[in-house]
Amino acid sequence: MEFLLSNPIFFFTALALVLSIFSVQILKWKLSRRKKKYPPIAGTVLQHLLNFNRVHHYMTELASRYKTYRLLAPFRSEIYTSDPANVEYILKTNFDNYGKGWYNYNILRDLLGDGIFAVDGEKWRQQRKISSHEFSTKMLRDFSSVIFQKNAAKLAYKMSEIATSNQTIDMQDQFMKSALDSIFQVAFGAEFDNMCESSEEGKSFGDAFDNSSALTLWRYVDVFWGIKKFLNVGSEALLRKNTKIVDDFVYKLIHRKIEQMQQKENSSVTMDREDILSRFLRVSNADPKYLRDIILNFVIAGKDTTATTLAWFIYLLCKHPSVQEKIAQEVEEVTGMKKIANFSEFASSLSEDVLEKMQYLHAAITETLRIYPAVPVDSKICSSDDTLPDGFSVRKGDMVAYQPYAMGRMKTIWGDDAEKFKPERWLDENGIFRPESPFKFTAFQAGPRICLGKEFAYRQMKIFSAVLLSCFVFKMSDENRVVTYRTMINLHINEGLEVRVFHRY
Repeated sequence: MEFLLSNPIFFFTALALVLSIFSVQILKWKLSRRKKKYPPIAGTVLQHLLNFNRVHHYMTELASRYKTYRLLAPFRSEIYTSDPANVEYILKTNFDNYGKGWYNYNILRDLLGDGIFAVDGEKWRQQRKISSHEFSTKMLRDFSSVIFQKNAAKLAYKMSEIATSNQTIDMQDQFMKSALDSIFQVAFGAEFDNMCESSEEGKSFGDAFDNSSALTLWRYVDVFWGIKKFLNVGSEALLRKNTKIVDDFVYKLIHRKIEQMQQKENSSVTMDREDILSRFLRVSNADPKYLRDIILNFVIAGKDTTATTLAWFIYLLCKHPSVQEKIAQEVEEVTGMKKIANFSEFASSLSEDVLEKMQYLHAAITETLRIYPAVPVDSKICSSDDTLPDGFSVRKGDMVAYQPYAMGRMKTIWGDDAEKFKPERWLDENGIFRPESPFKFTAFQAGPRICLGKEFAYRQMKIFSAVLLSCFVFKMSDENRVVTYRTMINLHINEGLEVRVFHRY
């Protein structure tokens, strides 16, 4: 973007070319409309570019006017839908016709490689099969629960220090650090800090990870990203620099794990192999690149999604203190503990059975995901000409996306109070959690690609929430601050979430 603006001749030439292509596209669509019914044109991808910092607001505005609409792009149409029937058709009924495709793969591969979130076909099926088996094992479930409990207690001790010193703290940053540590222990079998040679190395990896996500998403609105990548300038030069930092760090961890496993196998010491990387190494003699892609996709899925959801959760609880109190009361009633002296012991007591009884907490987290889904928009590529359930036609090569962020705000889906934070909407008359169709509540996808880590995510978020909310009260440090998102693959709070923390008793 900066490169284009600093070169006006190149910019206007490129703009003229893009507008010419748009004109041809519009003419083609007009001619084809005589035979088929296509979604209404709501604009062009240039509008996405101009609204990049508020793109989900912009898409919600369009979705409120059209359940299904399209934006014209130079070489295809981008079709967006908030119709649950269409979502079910794309994600389940005609699943094989809507995959990541070359378009998405080409954009995502520098960061995600051949990982499960970027590929289709046999590569996807192979990883899905292995991952599905590993996620279903009791050993991994128990292993991860102990890690979540330990890190929730660790964060509680940090909160206690903040409350005692009357300081403010960025909760999103804290959740990011805790989630990263948790996911690295589950993925690599060691604490994140112990994997870093210095705190600076860890910070560099974390920053590079976030920057790579933001710069990768920028490719969806920057029609010149391919040229910039070839020339290694502007945003693409930054992306290359950041992904190299990420790659170097992950490859180092993989090689270290391989060496550790070889040393243990050559000795009489029995090595625990509960972590994901060890288990993948045991079932597959994969090369480091393959392992890098699998593990990095796992880290992306497990770090940002839970951390950002917990941050939005605390934000909503600050805005709705009565809900915060209801959750604290429920945790107290379920656990029978009013005043908690030892955070570690309390966290360890949060077994699967105990968490299952926290129905209101589960509803409040789900309501947070409805309004602030971790993945705000998800796109597929149409493999062959098709017609959606609402009667609109789609062409081969079109990008077709459903919009969890916009769908969570649709009155046609959730009623007149759609934009209101209301955990009770998820509970029946007996206060028992009542799930909705995954094609209506799309935070975890649905169909064959439904999130394998859904139960892991809920377990982690409920453990952290139960520990923190039973011990502390959270309030915004600035009640007048307008909180919004940073446009990335995941829905981060822009500039973090600064709060005040108070001891509950």
